Amino acid sequence: MAFIDEINIHAEAGRGGDGVVRWRQEKFVPKGGPAGGDGGRGGNFYVQTVRDINILSKYKMKKEFSAERGEDGAKKSLHGKNGEDFVLELPIGSIVTNVATGEKIQLFEEGEKVQLLKGGYGGYGNEHFKSSTNTTPQEFNPGQEGEQGDFHVELELFADIGLVGLPNAGKSSLLNALTNAEAKVGDYAFTTLDPNLGEFYGYIIADIPGIIEGASEGKGLGVKFLKHIKRTKMLAHLISFENANMMKVYKEIRKELEAYDKKNDLTEDGLSTKDEIILLTKTDVAEDPKLIEKRKKEFEKLGKKVFTISLFDDKSVKDFRDDLVKILKKK
Repeated sequence: MAFIDEINIHAEAGRGGDGVVRWRQEKFVPKGGPAGGDGGRGGNFYVQTVRDINILSKYKMKKEFSAERGEDGAKKSLHGKNGEDFVLELPIGSIVTNVATGEKIQLFEEGEKVQLLKGGYGGYGNEHFKSSTNTTPQEFNPGQEGEQGDFHVELELFADIGLVGLPNAGKSSLLNALTNAEAKVGDYAFTTLDPNLGEFYGYIIADIPGIIEGASEGKGLGVKFLKHIKRTKMLAHLISFENANMMKVYKEIRKELEAYDKKNDLTEDGLSTKDEIILLTKTDVAEDPKLIEKRKKEFEKLGKKVFTISLFDDKSVKDFRDDLVKILKKK
């Protein structure tokens, strides 16, 4: 199923039920009084967050949603049943924009439920209009229409830690090693075309598709995935030992993050200001073991936590796993 991170929908709350004209029908009463019940309220329209990054894909073919209409009133002064509310499930990190007004609703907590549209009130039946001067009212009200509107839903991934780096830095492989994400892995650029999520001791790790030079201007997979890092609490920056100049690669990605921040006026809570750890990956390709330590010391001069790892070395994976749990707990 293709990953979808934005959709357009038309939403409608339920229409209220109509009030009715009815009369009491009792034995030995020549002419009964008014007994028409009121209509029920139309269902409200809600959005609610769930922990399912792919749920927008369910709405690929269906773009119109509506709450239930209220039932009409009935005889014997019976009130019509209220219409069922409609709850549209959206992934955590969704931003819902009213197309007509521009009003935005941000949904960043699991289970968060927000009323988007209000159902219409039910109409009054003729019993409601009875008075001393009007003992046989014929009046009734139709139900009111529910609110409706067009909305744009956009997902910004919300994860505890995001894995970033050039294509083939080992992000998907690391995600698979730490979680049960089963992300696609291959020896070619842009294996990951969509963000993958995995659960790590209750924390969410996001594998962000590879960033290349010029990504902030839309090159490669472009800004589509840079925006997903925005809601991530911290970054794990992966640089592979397959690169001859690892520091240059690191600075290249940092430059794209900073360019994105500048372009979008993100001065305080930007991509480049997030807490970051550095992972020097694929140590198994380093010909000289001393080179691994040399590169680690070079990156430690940046004042950040630096780890070396090879997925072919179970100990290095276990050590990183243990350290990562401690880091996330502190966050």
